[in-house]
Amino acid sequence: MSESTQQSAGSTGAGSAGSADRSEHSDNGHGVPIDLRGVTKRYPGQRAAAVEDVSMHIPAGEIVVFVGPSGCGKTTTMKMINRLIEPTGGQILLGGDDVSRRNADELRRGIGYVIQAGGLFPHLTVGANIGLVPGLLRWKSSRTAERVEELLDMVGLDPAQYRDRYPRELSGGQQQRVGVARALAADPPVLLMDEPFGALDPITRQHLQDELLRIQEELGKTIVFVTHDFDEAVKLGDRIAVLAERSRIVQYDTPAEILANPADESVEGFVGAGAALKQLTLRRVGGVDLDEAVTATVGEQANEVAARTRTADREHCILLDERRRPVRWMSLRELDREQGSLAARRRDEGMAVVGTQATLNDALDTMLTSSHGVVVVTGRRDTYQGVIRVETVMHAIQELQSGNPGGNHGNDGGLRPPAANGEPERGPDDPSAAGAGTAEVAP
Repeated sequence: MSESTQQSAGSTGAGSAGSADRSEHSDNGHGVPIDLRGVTKRYPGQRAAAVEDVSMHIPAGEIVVFVGPSGCGKTTTMKMINRLIEPTGGQILLGGDDVSRRNADELRRGIGYVIQAGGLFPHLTVGANIGLVPGLLRWKSSRTAERVEELLDMVGLDPAQYRDRYPRELSGGQQQRVGVARALAADPPVLLMDEPFGALDPITRQHLQDELLRIQEELGKTIVFVTHDFDEAVKLGDRIAVLAERSRIVQYDTPAEILANPADESVEGFVGAGAALKQLTLRRVGGVDLDEAVTATVGEQANEVAARTRTADREHCILLDERRRPVRWMSLRELDREQGSLAARRRDEGMAVVGTQATLNDALDTMLTSSHGVVVVTGRRDTYQGVIRVETVMHAIQELQSGNPGGNHGNDGGLRPPAANGEPERGPDDPSAAGAGTAEVAP
């Protein structure tokens, strides 16, 4: 068994070993603050410390991202929080308690831990992997089974389809989703994530970032996240700690402040060119007013959908399945050829889709690959929510260029698109917002 797998087994997220009778939804499940006070790590035989005199406060319920060059001590610093690496100096407080005074195994079972390769046990099913720590805590089998179902659903995997599969039968993205579910199994207050999405392709990586943000919105954990990718740090972090050699903190602030006022040239190097446009990463798709498209559901009469599409002066509609998940775009020509009710179809894997937790920068990137000029937006369980147009993104860019990135915000901090009287002209092939009364938008 690899070292990383052994580590993940001992720290996949649970309450303390002495709390087997405690509900999985105990108060401990909410995030707690983490304080590092003069934390140092020196290895025998090395003159320089690997981590030297690091002090920082990580607020409860926030995602704090460690970013910095390879070898600067990011992962070492993170692993000292759950004592996978023992500090040689300083103090670490978890919810006000000194971690050095806790039993190490008990401590790790109270902290979720996710690594890049997932760290799943290959000989255990998905359900058994997720239920591993609850089993160590002597949960009743019925309670563990219920929790496995709940968590698979939370990370977007159908329990009936995936519970009994083995890791080798999953894609990399699916394995990582299971890894996150396992880390959350016993509702730990803290989650440590060591470059969990680094080995995934860009599209899968974006989707899992969005899933993490959605889960965090529901659960409010305290998350320490390590990455080399500054764009990922900006997207995920409530705060970013830019680290230099020996984990020296160069800047520790909100993404917006770091983008606007980098502390020195090294931070400027991480920010890179186009800092203003990177501000789009701070805006969520779920925070903007989405447009409505003409939609059709499998089983509807094709002639009725075609009539509705023509009334809206559109050439296309979006076909949804019985669970209101987008399947594909359908043209009027296809609708006219269809006899009777709309049949189920295979999902178009190339369809431009983003979730509500995606950033406007994600939406813009996805939009560039869309032949329809708009991106379909989905919510929880991939249900259809609406579409986002390029005009909305362009309006955000104009605000940034005018020095008013905070203008037109809604209550959730999302950017608002232009008012209705400033609606841009649309051509007949534009499948974006349909006329009043012609669209069916998921609540």
